[in-house]
Amino acid sequence: ALSTEVEAVNMEEITGAQIIAEALKAQNVEYMFGIVGVPVIEVAMAVQGVGIKYVGMRNEQAACYAASAVGYLTGRPAVCLVVSGPGLIHALGGMANANMNCWPVVVIGGSSDQNQETMGAFQEFPQVEACRLYSKFSARPSSLEAIPSVIEKAVRSSIYGRPGACYVDVSGDMVTARVDRARVRSGFLFSAPCCPPPPVSLAHPKAVTEAVAMLKTSKQPLVIVGKGAAYSRAEDEVQELVELCGLPFLPTPMGKGVLPDDHPQCVAAARSRALLQADVVVLLGARLNWILHFGLPPRFNPQVKVIQVDICAEELGNNVKPAVALLGDIRNVVSQLLGCFRKDAWRYQSDTMWWRSLKEKMNANERICELRSALAAHSSVPMNYYTVFHHIAELLPHDCIIVSEGANTMDIGRTMLYNRLPRHRLDAGTFGTMGVGLGFAIAAALVESGRKTCQRVVCVEGDSAFGFSGMEVETMCRYKLPVIIIVVNNNGIYSGVDPHTWDELGKMGDLTTIVGCVVAPPVTLLPEARYDQVMAAFGGQGFFVRTPQELRSALQLCLDDWERPSLLNVLIDPASDRKQQVVSTLIPFSFNIWF
Repeated sequence: ALSTEVEAVNMEEITGAQIIAEALKAQNVEYMFGIVGVPVIEVAMAVQGVGIKYVGMRNEQAACYAASAVGYLTGRPAVCLVVSGPGLIHALGGMANANMNCWPVVVIGGSSDQNQETMGAFQEFPQVEACRLYSKFSARPSSLEAIPSVIEKAVRSSIYGRPGACYVDVSGDMVTARVDRARVRSGFLFSAPCCPPPPVSLAHPKAVTEAVAMLKTSKQPLVIVGKGAAYSRAEDEVQELVELCGLPFLPTPMGKGVLPDDHPQCVAAARSRALLQADVVVLLGARLNWILHFGLPPRFNPQVKVIQVDICAEELGNNVKPAVALLGDIRNVVSQLLGCFRKDAWRYQSDTMWWRSLKEKMNANERICELRSALAAHSSVPMNYYTVFHHIAELLPHDCIIVSEGANTMDIGRTMLYNRLPRHRLDAGTFGTMGVGLGFAIAAALVESGRKTCQRVVCVEGDSAFGFSGMEVETMCRYKLPVIIIVVNNNGIYSGVDPHTWDELGKMGDLTTIVGCVVAPPVTLLPEARYDQVMAAFGGQGFFVRTPQELRSALQLCLDDWERPSLLNVLIDPASDRKQQVVSTLIPFSFNIWF
């Protein structure tokens, strides 16, 4: 009877859409984000049929951002599903961002029918070729039978080595075509083999010994913790290394939380001095790119010795030749270092001149903190950045996931909103991408709901950054994701103007051109735009906030509500900046001031 049942299954016809769905399920894919249309509607329906969560987004770019964030947070890729031509092109930004951040994601794109190629088919575009610039792997299965193996390779390629984006192209006629299940290559769907986690690689023991010896002889050591350490789940090992050896450490923006920001050995408050005067730098999953000033003078010591730990051989030696290169998985390489220090104990003493110098600088920078405190204490309206972040920081739970993007909003928020847990900060990242916030927040909320950890997701955005993907608030409302969005609204990009000045500018003529010597600054946005009403229009909570009291009251209400998303539209002084603000005049801006 059993053999009869198996034979019946083997003779069953299966569509291309079903093959894609079952192949993804076999690879333990849990989430798919996308926007459906011809020719991929059947694919979305099929993945739901096998138990994969499908999340319909409002823009392919945000869908790809969300899928890549799931890859970072879980270590397994999510899928971004897009239609042909323009749909795929919209997703390229998300693919590029994933590649630059080294996050795994698989994009599946529908394409024109095979028998219409080169004929000017609907949305015909060289998709496989285009995606090669933005991905590690880009291919179209040659047949229905080949789909599972191509998807397995895409998933595997996205997480093996340096993680990144992969693309699978599926023509429209392949989605609806049928084939006997038994013909699917190598019985792939029956055995459902899932590609295993990436192989664990260790650094060469001789290189590890050299790194340990170099650290022990260093006079001014520094550990830099990057988001690669967060991705590799190395937080326990890194914390043990730092504490066992008494080393000062500095996190990169998304390395925040691998060790708590308020850890006593964190020297972020003396960042410039730490980078400039360190004689040995241990680089853990961070790259010497623009974020770390390329590791070059005048921001780094010209004679600095770099112990570089990275999973990618090609990264070793970029911009600065490492004194010791440790090629391997960060978690396991740090374990190798720990093994040496446990065997032959060594601790960098806390009473050294280096520690005293760093603490002296940190104490000196408390004057800046005092200025921030003074700014934060202002109860005047409109508020400044520091007032807003002071009250947000007081109310946010310590275990919340913070998504942040914008210019001043992200930069000031990085220093005032602490992260105490790994992978709890998502921001514009290596590519400096604006528009990622809401997609990231949706991904984080879905992952948290699946884990039932009850950790809040709070998205802190500038008003300009919110505009890139603001319609995704409808996605949040549709799926009842209790994300809290805080839009820090200064009426512009970097800065804006107040409503009176905007009205005066409007009276002078066309706001898009120069009238005499007056021009509407290109950085300005509509003053006091009602972003809160956008959220309310879809059923979420919207709050229009002008005062510290309103901010605290609204944020507490949002934190208490786990049933729907919320948006706080927080108005601040359009002239608010990183330093003491002066009262802005209401005279029109001159061309020379802005250019």
